[in-house]
Amino acid sequence: MALFLSTFINKVDKKGRVSVPATFRSTLADQSYSGVVVFPSLVNPSVEGSGIDRFENLADGVDNLNPFSDEHDDFSKAIFGQTHQLPFDSEGRIILPKPLIQHSQINELAAFVGLGRTFQIWEPKKLQKYESTALKRAREARSSLKLGKKE
Repeated sequence: MALFLSTFINKVDKKGRVSVPATFRSTLADQSYSGVVVFPSLVNPSVEGSGIDRFENLADGVDNLNPFSDEHDDFSKAIFGQTHQLPFDSEGRIILPKPLIQHSQINELAAFVGLGRTFQIWEPKKLQKYESTALKRAREARSSLKLGKKE
């Protein structure tokens, strides 16, 4: 499975169109859906994104919860109820819906941040502020990181 790596900052036009980085698009090339799947982050003022295949795995995780529990309903509403499937246009762009722009406070620029199997979209100044805190926490917890085992 290919990974989303690096950070790219792209312009957002007045219609909310933004170019998805070429390396991200190639990571998604083998997916059954030609676009991205995104929802407002539950943690940060950012947008969480991935391919449709990763979302199917997330749906499996939610399905493992008791279907009549508050947790199941809460995760289903918070994630799937606010998710957008955004197709690529002929130039590799997507249109960010207004609720996602408002949640992330993205204006003229959008930062695409690779997170391995997923990515986030940030307003660049908010990302810069968050990154300094995240890097500090990562340095403090670095000894807890272990290499995963390939199955």
